[in-house]
Amino acid sequence: MPIKRPRASALRKIRLLLLDVDGVMTDGGIYYSSKGEVMKRFNSKDGYGIVKLQRMGVKVGIITGRVSEIVARRARELGIQDVYQNQEDKIVAYRDITTRLGLADDEVAYVGDDEPDLPVLRIIGFSAAPADAVPAVVNEVTYVCRSRGGHGAVREVVDLILQGRR
Repeated sequence: MPIKRPRASALRKIRLLLLDVDGVMTDGGIYYSSKGEVMKRFNSKDGYGIVKLQRMGVKVGIITGRVSEIVARRARELGIQDVYQNQEDKIVAYRDITTRLGLADDEVAYVGDDEPDLPVLRIIGFSAAPADAVPAVVNEVTYVCRSRGGHGAVREVVDLILQGRR
């Protein structure tokens, strides 16, 4: 499948990047320790990109269907203040954050990988998915990353947004 390239004019408008967690910020795997603790694998390059994007004035938020202290901890490490966990209907969280920040749909980018992300992906200014997203998502988004979830997809989107702002 050819990679769709986003228009620079759309990327210049982005003021907020929203991210799903499992399958986007992580590889989608849920790991358990021998003591039953849940673990997730995050990518350090993605993290650096998130911090860099925030330094350039673009806010970053998380909307995830699961609840995890690990996600809250990673968000704190990266300086992400808008964290919405346990969001079965992600559009509710999306509307809350955009209303609070006074942002229009075309000022928001979202990276998602599975069906619960579709309602948000369909209405925002720039939508992206990791290379290993489900086909229903791949067919809807503006940009399909070369990288898989948890393996640099977030950084790829961050770099696109930063290039578009230049």
